[in-house]
Amino acid sequence: MTSAQWKTVFESEDFARQNGDQGPLGAQYAPAGTHLRLWAPTAQSVSVNLYRKGGGGVCIGTLPLSPWGQGVWGVYLPGDQHGRYYNFTVTTEWGSCTAADPYARAAGVNGERSMILDTARTDPPGWEHDRRPVIPAAKRSVWEINVRDFSQDPASGVRNAWRGKFLAFTQQGTTLNGDGIHPTCLNYLKRLGVSYVQLMPIFDFGSVDESRPLTRQYNWGYDPANFNVPEGSYSTDPARGEVRVRECKQMIQALHAAGIGVVMDVVYNHMYRADNVLNRVVPLYYFRQNEDGSLSNGSGCGNEFASERPMARRYMIDSVLYWAQEYHIDGFRFDLMGLYDVETMNLLRAELDKLPGGRDILMYGEPWQGGGSALHRYEANKNNLAMLNDRIGIFCDDTRDAIKGGCFNAREPGYVEGRPGSFWDIGGAVAAWCRSDKFPPHTPGQIVSYVSAHDNFTLWDKLLMVRYERPEFRAVDKAALAQNRLAAGIYLTSMGLPFWQAGEEFARTKKGQGNSYRSSPALNRLDWKRAQQFHSLVDYYRGLIGLRGAFPRLGAVDKASPSAIEFFNLEQPLVGWRLPAAPGDGAWWGALCVYYNPTEEEQRVWLPGGNWKLLSDGTSSSLWRGSSRVVQGQAVLAPVSATIFGLV
Repeated sequence: MTSAQWKTVFESEDFARQNGDQGPLGAQYAPAGTHLRLWAPTAQSVSVNLYRKGGGGVCIGTLPLSPWGQGVWGVYLPGDQHGRYYNFTVTTEWGSCTAADPYARAAGVNGERSMILDTARTDPPGWEHDRRPVIPAAKRSVWEINVRDFSQDPASGVRNAWRGKFLAFTQQGTTLNGDGIHPTCLNYLKRLGVSYVQLMPIFDFGSVDESRPLTRQYNWGYDPANFNVPEGSYSTDPARGEVRVRECKQMIQALHAAGIGVVMDVVYNHMYRADNVLNRVVPLYYFRQNEDGSLSNGSGCGNEFASERPMARRYMIDSVLYWAQEYHIDGFRFDLMGLYDVETMNLLRAELDKLPGGRDILMYGEPWQGGGSALHRYEANKNNLAMLNDRIGIFCDDTRDAIKGGCFNAREPGYVEGRPGSFWDIGGAVAAWCRSDKFPPHTPGQIVSYVSAHDNFTLWDKLLMVRYERPEFRAVDKAALAQNRLAAGIYLTSMGLPFWQAGEEFARTKKGQGNSYRSSPALNRLDWKRAQQFHSLVDYYRGLIGLRGAFPRLGAVDKASPSAIEFFNLEQPLVGWRLPAAPGDGAWWGALCVYYNPTEEEQRVWLPGGNWKLLSDGTSSSLWRGSSRVVQGQAVLAPVSATIFGLV
């Protein structure tokens, strides 16, 4: 049959009814023996090839699989098979090929051979007591990092063998060059006060060769090869499949012990290339097709996951649930979420909710696509926000661009750089766009408020490129520092879930490189010396994180709270507002009064009636931690600042 004919078959009710298996798939391990099950409804024959090693060596045996109904092929391997490697030979009308197991939970080098795993043997000591931290909505904040970037810097204080690895997150008490003074890595995170770490892709990806030294290799990892297997280059031994699993758990355990949740950046919308494990097992089924049968390319990567097809949907949901259960993941960030259909995302939310503590597992994603898509159902995008469960959030590019300017044009200014008229959208951002006709009805908890992420320019680089024709990115620029503080002061006092790229809080620079996904490790890594150099900016973020937690209504997820914000009638481009505390929420102050001044001159404003304690003057955000002056009547706003008062 042609590809177009297969598209018709795959999308028919008959195919779904005859091949809609709901039983276990993959390797079901038991000490007495292991069942291998592979869903391959278009296969003419399937066999399994067994190996002692994850790479190299000869095949020690090949066994045929039998058809077990509903498109499933299976075989039973007696005896303790933990540590045995395998792949399948699948024959279809397109010919024969070898393939790893789509449901594999461990793998050898580069994921080419799957491994039968007794997951209990990979649990680090005390894993049975590991629990997701309880983080109320009011205290949520997300810090995004790549595993390698976190500790690659030789100044990180992390031991050599663990730099760029999962285990770097487990080392306690690290300091800059071991000086015992300036915290780095996990030690730094605990002091910063961030509540979630979002890890850029940690499942097995194809763009880094695990068999070669990593010195000159680098990639963010948005090119998955095995969805249920941790990335081998982040482990200390990618040749032994169980090592990456254990070390990934150790990382999560260490973050949990520090009271920090772990959000996993998941990329189900595409795979590394069209020749992948899913396409080898069931050619074309898992990927969206155009009318002529060719692969749709809404991801911009040559293939696009067909979440609306029943067994593809099941695969995606199974995978997320596996990570949530086996690895105790606290949240999921969906790359190009606009390529998934609304029904799949809502079903996934419902399945997560069934887990113990599952309702507190975060779900949010990018509400856009990477190109034109053949998805002809409701997409999980910004336009359909009202159709999504109110605990599925989206990254808000409106907030991002209003504050700092468009991310695709380096020279385009935003509010903090003095763009005329931009103050209107700042008000929208403060209320998480719940009072704006730009968005469908939604809750404030569905908005991820941010100004920088791994994509596009760092905030620091963007500020300098707007300001200067030829920026000196490593310079200490006082004007850019003030704009950086103002940008943080806006989104960290806005409703919604605050999010930022790691290092934004110490003026992280990539020297004007806007897309560093495969640039050098040196360009991408966190510069821990810079964290010390810009310690006052770090302290500014730290103070705002704590202040936000002391006034829970900023993190409110109910629909009513945005309406409680009272905006003041101020001269443009000043923005000012007042928000009363919610009754009984434990707020430190009866109300917040916040002013944003993007001009380079002092401004005078009138405070509402009452006694107002100065909590942040735009330079120090920790005034609230001690005694500070109480103001009535008129107040002075520093140039380029966010000024915050609390009603006492």
